This record gives sequence, C-alpha cells and structure tokens, in this order.
Amino acid sequence: MVEQSMWMQKVTADPEHSTWYIERFRSMARAGDDLAGEARLVDAMVPRHARILDAGCGPGRVGGLLAEAGHDVVGVDVDPVLIEAAEQDHPGPLWMVGDLAELDLPNRGITEPFDAIVCAGNVMTFLAPTTRGAVLKRLRAHLAPGGRVAIGFGAGRGYEFTDFFEDAAAAELEPDLLLSTWDLRPFADDSSFLVALLRGR
Repeated sequence: MVEQSMWMQKVTADPEHSTWYIERFRSMARAGDDLAGEARLVDAMVPRHARILDAGCGPGRVGGLLAEAGHDVVGVDVDPVLIEAAEQDHPGPLWMVGDLAELDLPNRGITEPFDAIVCAGNVMTFLAPTTRGAVLKRLRAHLAPGGRVAIGFGAGRGYEFTDFFEDAAAAELEPDLLLSTWDLRPFADDSSFLVALLRGR
C-alpha cells in the first residue's frame, strides 16, 4: 500500500482543511487576484487543443483555465473534496480522484498520452516522501513523445531541489528550462522557488 500523502495527513488531522483551501482560492478569485500564472505558462508551451494532465489538480484552478483556453484537460487529485469543488467551479475537464503514485489512466479508459503535464501548487512537497520518485515515473509514463512536464514548488518544504533533479533523472526526465517563477524569471542557485520544465529522455 502506498504511504499516505502529506496532504491527506493534514486532512486526517483537520477534516476542514480541504474546505478551507477551496474557500481560500475562491476568495482570492473574487478579489480579482491573478491566479492564472501557471496556466498561462503551460498554454504557451503547447499547440491549440492540446491534451493536458493537471497532476494534483486540487479544486481545478489551473486545469479549469487551460480548458477555457480550448485544451483537453484531465485533472487528478487524491482528495475527493477538492475534486468535487473542481467539478462545481470548473465544469468541462474530466476530474478524477486518484493517487499520483499509482497513476494508471489507461486502466481508467484514458489511453492517449498527454502533450503536457502540469504539477503546480507545491504538489511535489505534499506527496509522501517515499513516493516522489514513483510519481515522477508515472508522469513520465503518461507523457507523449515530445511532450513536457511543468513542475513548480518552493524551497524549504522538505524536498531539496537537488533531490528533485536526481529523482527526475531516475524517471528519465531531464530539464528543458529552469525558472524561479511561473512568470519566467531565471532560476539561480539561491532561488526560493523552482519551476522545472522537463522533457522525456
């Protein structure tokens, strides 16, 4: 059995955590905050009508915007409360409950690989540490030839960037472009955030 993710440990400790998270982003959207940075970057990476996997989609903020831009989006998250919110707030994409460490979409009727995979919102740091490498391998397995994976997370959250790069290499993913923000600022050794655009070897 796969170790429970850090996210689901938080939910177990506080059953209202998911609801708080959903309302936090709904409130930010109502206030007019810019919540589209990740989606803008991914939209620029792909052709029109691309197939995109939103891995760790949460309440659908990124995948919903990509669907509005005309892409074919599938979102997967381990938390059923977040998936329910995604279905309510962003109808259109296919939202699915699932553990990224065991991701096997062909067994769920989704056979075509993805032109791009986005994993935003510090998802990598919310995974169980023992599953991070497995998740990257599962993402690689769902990537179309020539496709890319966009992964973003912050420093100081229990997953060193150097360890991430090692895990990505083991999953046969290599850096195409490294940034320090979703708005295209260059990555440096002292960056506090990483946006890694990876391609399959």
